Amino acid sequence: MPFRNILIVDDHIEIIQLMTDFLEIENYKVYSAKNAEEAETLLCQRTIDCIILDIMLPGTDGFTLCKRIRKESEVPILFLSANHQTDADKIRGLMLGADDYIVKTASPSEIVARVKAVERRIAIHSRKAIDVQRVISIDQLKLNLDTRSVRVGQQAVELTTIEFDLLYYFMENEGIVLTYEQIIDKIWNDDVTGFHNVRVHVAKLREKIAPFDTIPKIKTIRSVGYQLQKGMRG
Repeated sequence: MPFRNILIVDDHIEIIQLMTDFLEIENYKVYSAKNAEEAETLLCQRTIDCIILDIMLPGTDGFTLCKRIRKESEVPILFLSANHQTDADKIRGLMLGADDYIVKTASPSEIVARVKAVERRIAIHSRKAIDVQRVISIDQLKLNLDTRSVRVGQQAVELTTIEFDLLYYFMENEGIVLTYEQIIDKIWNDDVTGFHNVRVHVAKLREKIAPFDTIPKIKTIRSVGYQLQKGMRG
């Protein structure tokens, strides 16, 4: 389903108005909130398809709000931050489940482009869930593409949408070295996602499957990408 309703959470009215103008030109319905409490109220009252979330909010910050939202919903979240000097906030945001991270120096047209990129990605994920009706497995690792669930033996492994699609792509190409460019093209299908985003999501995927010794491991191919190796253990 295409995005219809966008929620901007930011305490700067001028930023909200500028982004609203650009998003409305693209036929999005835009809602706004100045703090976490207003945002949570709107999320209860409206169907929101995507959230643009400022990190530095008065009171409850954006990271905490993202954590709360992720307990209830997988709605796409794009973090917005004035901090462009360090990767620390970016990594933290992605680890909390954000779909993208944008600095406030980005132009409104770039922000719209990033919203559209996430929208395309979600649409592709939805089509996959409908069109592909099969289970694939390697050793004890099984992916059910009907239910988009993962099991190792009898134990369920909880993955996000991106983590699931990454693992599926690796399993489809077991033993093949996949470059960063190939992974971005397949999973994100855009030209704005960077190699760093890929590394963060692969790291999260590895953490979740690391406890299992009976499944393939994802090997880093330095400066190139990744390879799923069936014979790798531990």
